[in-house]
Amino acid sequence: MSKIIAVANQKGGVGKSTTAINLAAYLGSRGFKVLCIDSDAQGNTTTAFGIKKKSVRASTYDVLMGKIRIQDAVIETAFDNVSIVPATESLAGCEVELINLENKMKRLKMQVLTCREDYDYIFIDCPPALGLVTINALVACDSVIVPMLAEFFALEGLSQLVNTIKIVKAHYNQVLDIEGIVFTMFDGRLNVANDVVAEVEKYFPDRVFRTKIPRNVRLSEAPSHGKPVMYYDKSSKGAEAYELLGHEILGEPLELPKKKRRGIFTFKK
Repeated sequence: MSKIIAVANQKGGVGKSTTAINLAAYLGSRGFKVLCIDSDAQGNTTTAFGIKKKSVRASTYDVLMGKIRIQDAVIETAFDNVSIVPATESLAGCEVELINLENKMKRLKMQVLTCREDYDYIFIDCPPALGLVTINALVACDSVIVPMLAEFFALEGLSQLVNTIKIVKAHYNQVLDIEGIVFTMFDGRLNVANDVVAEVEKYFPDRVFRTKIPRNVRLSEAPSHGKPVMYYDKSSKGAEAYELLGHEILGEPLELPKKKRRGIFTFKK
């Protein structure tokens, strides 16, 4: 049975899509069969896998509205073992349309249940809001990865998300848990960054990934080429960081070959 992981944070620009894309690509390269569900109307995950949105005939919107089966919206990407349910601008009005539908918080779950046996991992890239689309993802998933910046304002957003997760767990999804919190665009030279990490680790012991994703030019460039960073520049710091994060997801030792260990920010427990 697959593991379903939502990548969520109501704040925008924290690396949700980047994390979903690059974890999926790494796990796919390891031989795991992976499905990404792009549930953000911006469609960044769709674009980053080289899918042209104008060519998309069926999207996450159609799945949520019950117009098609999720299997009919799946597109195989050019990258090893990774498929995607793409997003288009039609998702922008989905919040309003969902309000009047039956099972409005469980619609994605009902669809995902029909295909989870086909994959080892399913990642749901959530929009930057705690609306019905994100709630659908939280109801459908087993756990949540929370990308966040090491900034003090991010702590308030984390608190709001955790409260939402608690509500969803209490009423709709009893197995829901936090897979982990991953710091993105991280600069360990800054005192404020280390202070925020320490604060989060205090309140969420054993829930903060040791791997920190650094700011990296190649990581920023890769989506414009329609590629995950490991296919764009495998030797970059960004690719190395997501490889290490992949090790953590798989419960493996945080090790890379000696020649690849430069520039990865990790903290010892």
